[in-house]
Amino acid sequence: MATVKDFNWDKGMTVSELVARFGHIGFQSIELAKASETIVKMKKASAKIYLTFTSNMVTSGLRGFFAQLIALGMADVLVTTAGAIEEDIMKANGEKFLVGDFSAHDVALYEKGVNRVGNIYITNEQYARLENAMLPMLSKLYGKEKRWAVSVLLREIGLMVNDPCSILYQAARHEVPIFCPAITDGSLGFHLFLFQQKHPDFVVDVVADFRNILLSSSHDDVKGLISLGGSISKHHAILACLLNGGLDYAVYMTTARHTSGSMSGATTSEAKSWGKVKDDSDAVTVIGDVSITFPLAMVRALEVLSSEGVVKNA
Repeated sequence: MATVKDFNWDKGMTVSELVARFGHIGFQSIELAKASETIVKMKKASAKIYLTFTSNMVTSGLRGFFAQLIALGMADVLVTTAGAIEEDIMKANGEKFLVGDFSAHDVALYEKGVNRVGNIYITNEQYARLENAMLPMLSKLYGKEKRWAVSVLLREIGLMVNDPCSILYQAARHEVPIFCPAITDGSLGFHLFLFQQKHPDFVVDVVADFRNILLSSSHDDVKGLISLGGSISKHHAILACLLNGGLDYAVYMTTARHTSGSMSGATTSEAKSWGKVKDDSDAVTVIGDVSITFPLAMVRALEVLSSEGVVKNA
């Protein structure tokens, strides 16, 4: 059994050394260090890695990190929400989101046409420009096919995007499918609705895409999950893996608590009662802000994997 050790700073300390020392501090520091090691293990085991995240993480600067991880081969399947897709497109088109304040006067922001996501601001004008970007994309897709599974639609959109920092861009070029089961839950869904009013035979088929995610792995595959936040993106990947025998590796990172009984707060331990995570799996739940915990855990994992030649620089 490991012992608690006092933490000390050393000049020139690497992220890998920092996170390794977390493993002896206690509390969530230990869980974060375990999460990083689990990511290393799943990659070394050649697991099919499912990376899931919610839209607020794409609102933040994690968006470019997700794109880089795709290029580095650290994600084989993505599951996310409509807001993540639309904001990835917005940023790819040059939109800049401002850093604001958690305690801002929200009524005043509303009157100025500013929408607050935590301490990040997005303007109504930026959403209006998204509509201008979506129409030619949808028109081009409609000219090719009338019925689209969501992941196929997103791959085609990714091929139209010209920004290496884009999740859609990297996923399309590295053949990493993006599943978005709630694609109508956002501005993107509204644009799809408006387009369909003029083109009633244009169909985005969510059920067909459920088949696609079920076929993205098999019982024979080693499967790993890195779930950031919760919601439908987390459950959709877990459900697909459950129907294919369950997960061999799982890392959950969330601010939600298990006492709520929610999917967002459900731990990897709770998942074992459903067979979502195998009894003998390497699984860990980290409670904390993903904008802090995930970069630390993943950068340490990348440093280890890079030093061993498992991951090469993109």
